[in-house]
This record gives sequence, C-alpha cells and structure tokens, in this order.
Amino acid sequence: MNSGLIQQLSNSIFYIIAGLTVFFAIRLVISRNIFHSAIFLAMVLMGVASVYLYLDAEFLAIAQILIYVGAIVILFLFVIMLTASIHDRSIRQVNKQVLISLVSAAAFLFLIIKVINASFQQYPGPSGAALSVKELGNALMTTYVLPFETISLILIAVLVGAIVIAKSGKK
Repeated sequence: MNSGLIQQLSNSIFYIIAGLTVFFAIRLVISRNIFHSAIFLAMVLMGVASVYLYLDAEFLAIAQILIYVGAIVILFLFVIMLTASIHDRSIRQVNKQVLISLVSAAAFLFLIIKVINASFQQYPGPSGAALSVKELGNALMTTYVLPFETISLILIAVLVGAIVIAKSGKK
C-alpha cells in the first residue's frame, strides 16, 4: 500500500476520533438529563483514550479507561441512580453569564493554541525510542517508587478527608 495513502487514512481516523470526542463533549455540556451527561462524559473519556492510542501512549490509554471510565464515571452513575431528587426539569441550563463564558472559552482556546504552536516550534519532537509500558512500570516501582507511594498516601488522605467532610455535613 502507498505510504501517502496510509498517512492520509491515519489522519482521517484521527479527525474522526477528535470530531466524535468534541461532539460528545458538546452533548455533555448541553444535555438536560444528568444521567445522559454522565454517559456522554464516559464517551468523551473513551475518545481521549482513543487519541492516546493514536499517539502510541498505550499506558495512558489504559489508565484513562481503567481510572476515569471504569471508576469515576461508574461512581457518578451510581450516585445519580441512588439519589432520588436529582432529576428536576425546572433547573435552568443557561444563565446570564453565557456571553462572558463564551468569550472566556474563546480566549482560553486561543491561548492554548498559541502555547501548543510555540512548544512545537521550540521542541521539534521526541528524539529517543518510545517508552514501553513494561519499562514505565519498572521505573515506577524502582527509580520513582518514593514519589509514587507519596502520591498514593496523599490520595488516601484526600479520600479520608472527603468522607469526614461528608459525614459532618449530614448532621
């Protein structure tokens, strides 16, 4: 097969994945049903995992699916289903700050595009071989074990703090 055709097909697949991710992100924001919003969030996170796979970052894709889609979105869905009075049609979806938020989002998008373009001009690309998942796991469990375990302890402390705050709010 012609390498130009393969590159063009690869670019088309990326644009399809990116377009679907943006579509689901828009649906996430404008959906009036919170359950549908959680499903659209799962689809957005799966789209991000697909982009990671496209960029040959298998570890990030697997972590994205396991942590965000497999844990956090499922937790959101259980909370939504177990909460009785969450579904109210009288809640307004749009408020008076739409124009300010659109201008802020456009400015933020412009800033992100500028930073990405500047970083591509400054750093042309990776110079070494890609790091495999096995090598990353070995590095996390040998060289970087102390920072890895420190982050784990911080996350456990945050979880315990959230439980304490939630219990004190019920009284």
